[in-house]
Parts: sequence; structure tokens; C-alpha cells
Amino acid sequence: MALVAGVNIPDNKRIATSLQQIFGIGPVQANDVVVKANIDGNPRVKDMTDEELDRIRTIVEKEKVVEGDLRREINLNIRRLIDTGTFAGQRHRRNLPVRGQRTRTNARAKRGRKATVAGRRHTVTK
Repeated sequence: MALVAGVNIPDNKRIATSLQQIFGIGPVQANDVVVKANIDGNPRVKDMTDEELDRIRTIVEKEKVVEGDLRREINLNIRRLIDTGTFAGQRHRRNLPVRGQRTRTNARAKRGRKATVAGRRHTVTK
């Protein structure tokens, strides 16, 4: 396995697909890295030379914010929202969806397991 930005990328996949294993690199940025490295035809990682892998490593490490640095930046942005008391920060603090999704139903992944509350049953009168 080749090591790029501290991540072992799979050998048996194409280079553009393998680069997506790195946190912060999606399909568009992976193709951008391959084009900037002047690699023709999107070969498999095991078929690439060491020189080509070195070019990819330098591009990813110098031009892209990935892995630990990106995670740290995201956490700092969330901390800033929480500290300034914005609406989004309050939603983060309460562990609720931040971007306007409904919470009356759904949002189970964010809110956690359903907790049954006593006395909430609706009574029907005749």
C-alpha cells in the first residue's frame, strides 16, 4: 500500500478512487490532483512508479488541507460558533441538527436513541 498524507491508500484501485480514502479529498479534488501530477489514464496505484507517487504526495501535502489539519480546522470552526452563541452554535451544544432539518420526526442519528417519556399518551374523550 502506498502512503499519502499519512494514509495507506489501496493498491488495487485506480489512483483517483484511492485518493478518496484521505479525509478531505473527494472525487473532484482527487481528479484535480491526478491532473496536476500529469498522470495519464488514471492507472491503478500498484502500476504507478515511485516518481508519480512522489508527485502526488507533494501536491496533496502542499496544496490541500487534509486529515488532522482539516479535522482541527472543522473543530475550531464549531468551537467558534459555540463560543459566540450563534444559533448554529446552540444547536451544536444541544446535539441537534444544525442546518434546519425537522426534529419532530426523524433526526434519530443526531438525537440518539428514543427515550420514552411517561404521561405523554393522548387520551380520547367520548
